[in-house]
Amino acid sequence: MTTKLTDMQLVLLATACQRADGSLLPPPASLGTQATRIRQAVNGLIKRALVGERDIAEQAKAWRSEGERHVGVVITEAGRAVIAVEERDEPTDAAPGDAAACHEAVHDSGTETAEAAVSAPRGGTKQALVLEMLRRPEGTRLIELVAATGWLPHTTRAALTGLRKKGHRIDKATRDGATAYMIVAA
Repeated sequence: MTTKLTDMQLVLLATACQRADGSLLPPPASLGTQATRIRQAVNGLIKRALVGERDIAEQAKAWRSEGERHVGVVITEAGRAVIAVEERDEPTDAAPGDAAACHEAVHDSGTETAEAAVSAPRGGTKQALVLEMLRRPEGTRLIELVAATGWLPHTTRAALTGLRKKGHRIDKATRDGATAYMIVAA
């Protein structure tokens, strides 16, 4: 069963999945100052039990306050599973029910390939970061690219298509039950 989620809900869940405490708040900077839309998105996630409320100490991460009590919203196992299914259904990808996979760190392998000469973006750009992550021996998953760039999932997939059009050979493989993308050496 696939749960239809908005891009904003997907970004909130993907961000929470990357955080050690699983908190949806504060929202990623890529969502800007859309407080009303963020509140609506979180309410929808609560109704679906993809996130849950929990007492927290940090007021900055509070979803709501009741006097001295601060309540935050954190991703649930059901939310992690939905993110995994969304990602597996590609063009989105991740490992179903694998909560630990959500917390994988983004590592830099430093490996240079001949593929870099195809069409190298300026250093320090998000596109350069995406290429760097694609060059890792294990590749990278869509959820990792979304978290690293702050882009929405469909924007991230479009960036991969753009890199293919520029001559980069991007292949897909399964890693820990999820689709991983990597640059294939020419």
